[in-house]
Amino acid sequence: MDRYAVIGHPVEHSKSPIIHTAFARQTRQDLCYQALLAPLDGFSDTVRMFRAGGGRGVNVTVPFKLEACALATRLTARAKAAGALNTLTFNGDIVVGDNTDGIGLVRDLVLNLSCPLAGQRVLLLGAGGAARGVILPLLQVRPTALTIANRTVSRAHELRAAFAEYADQSALTAGGFEDLEGWEFDVVINATSASLENEAPPLPDKIFAPGALAYDMMYGMGDTPFLAAARAMGVTRLADGLGMLVEQAAESFALWRGVRPKSAPVLSKLRRKLATPA
Repeated sequence: MDRYAVIGHPVEHSKSPIIHTAFARQTRQDLCYQALLAPLDGFSDTVRMFRAGGGRGVNVTVPFKLEACALATRLTARAKAAGALNTLTFNGDIVVGDNTDGIGLVRDLVLNLSCPLAGQRVLLLGAGGAARGVILPLLQVRPTALTIANRTVSRAHELRAAFAEYADQSALTAGGFEDLEGWEFDVVINATSASLENEAPPLPDKIFAPGALAYDMMYGMGDTPFLAAARAMGVTRLADGLGMLVEQAAESFALWRGVRPKSAPVLSKLRRKLATPA
């Protein structure tokens, strides 16, 4: 039986074993997927031992996404652009590093939420690793404009400079939250850590265009603080990041197994599971 795992610290909360086990059952793939807790100073050793034991690939979660780049002998274009990865594939002496977060976000928006991004005005809140990992895939679907806003303005401008060569037909701009006054967006994506701190980014009241979608990469039971704030502004199209989680896992699964699972039934089942009190 082929072995795969997600490695992180902490990792016991991860939904990846549930998701990949469901994908394997659906596609009739004979594999085992587990969660592995790595010491903060022992990520590379954990990967090495898992690989030596016959492991075929791993997903990487916080705080090891940057460190994982050093283990790859080959990086995909999206992993290079992101500067971090969440997927390692072992093939003999070759270790391919990829980042499926961005394509997971795009597939959730376009396919699951019926929110076409081409020609739309998109606002990305945050300039950390979560934001960096999704910029290239967002640009590749050619929104009219992609604006990066961050509390520390210099970091937003650094990201804009890093991805300017990929902008092509999209206007790529950057600034602080205070610079958004008077602007409207069709899609607003929260990639900040504010929801983890039970806060919402400070946004102007009229930032959401009529019919806009508010999307938070965080997920859980009920609204995140960002989604609650958007709802208070009159936004009716709201989504958390659970679909992104499932779609990035489907992309990793397809890379490893050569078959793309159907994500919708797995997402629906996981959504019901999270909605049921323990």
